[in-house]
Amino acid sequence: MCWKACGTPLASALGVVAATQGTAMHQAQPPVIHTAGLVKRFGGTAALAGLDLSVRPGEVHGFLGPNGAGKSTTLRILLGLIRPTSGKARVFGMDPWAEPVRAHRDIAYVPGDVTLWPNLTGGEVIDLLAGLRGGADEGLRRQLIDEFDFDPRKKARTYSKGNRQKAALIAAFARPARLYLLDEPSSGLDPVMDAVFRRHVRRVTADGATVLLSSHILAEVEQLCDRVTIIRSGAAVESGTLAELRHLTRIRFRITSTLAPEVLAARPGIHDLRSDGGSTVFDADPAHLSSVLADLAAAGITGITAAPPSLEELFMRHYGEQAAGRESRVSLKSGKGQAL
Repeated sequence: MCWKACGTPLASALGVVAATQGTAMHQAQPPVIHTAGLVKRFGGTAALAGLDLSVRPGEVHGFLGPNGAGKSTTLRILLGLIRPTSGKARVFGMDPWAEPVRAHRDIAYVPGDVTLWPNLTGGEVIDLLAGLRGGADEGLRRQLIDEFDFDPRKKARTYSKGNRQKAALIAAFARPARLYLLDEPSSGLDPVMDAVFRRHVRRVTADGATVLLSSHILAEVEQLCDRVTIIRSGAAVESGTLAELRHLTRIRFRITSTLAPEVLAARPGIHDLRSDGGSTVFDADPAHLSSVLADLAAAGITGITAAPPSLEELFMRHYGEQAAGRESRVSLKSGKGQAL
């Protein structure tokens, strides 16, 4: 955990004041992507189970979940590649299943596992993919090839996973789009190329584009995204800015004080209290912050730091609970557990 300096204003550290995301004009506009009660079944398996998702114009929206949560299925529905079982999906107000050609004119898509035509060169692949949306900007194409350190003369069959990913990213970024659907786009990229990718995401959003970034790389999402939706078992379990999500989650404190730890331990809303190198460390529920801070203020504090939860902690809050539930069910089924 990276602790905030003692000089950092406490309200800022706690994330009490949520940062304003996007302009008032963007918030007043209809969402670029809107799904409501979206369901997709494959046989008896529900890949999506009532997904509600809203992506605003001009934002980078993180779409988080482990493999099998329904992220790729959602993107395939938004692209009009598969039809939802029920519910609503709209892109620019259009039904992508009913109007895929119109929708695709304004969408650039990068999958996480890129398959290329083996007998084409990388340059031919870029031109073919960009040509589906009207053709690449030649100056931008050359810039991207140089920045991604990509050799467009080689046959696609000789490319590694990372180079196949570069080809798809260059094709996506070489012609402006209104919406970028990115499904694990940096998979296979080394850290240097990942930095190039992030730079171009920022470039296109600065130009007014919207990005839906499906990823399991939490550091990437934390750096790039204005808002985040966490999906579990085909449905959204959290959605909002990082500041909003953090405000709903426990805050971690480290204090140096004459207050006896057992006094804090008896207070409601205090969790995981422990001593650490002469300091007392604990987590506090947002609903009890006022009383906790009142206790601390009266206790002769000589040092205090507070840190909002990281995106990883927010993510594991949901998936840790799910894993614990699975373990409990397995234990009961095997006869190793007892009902309480």
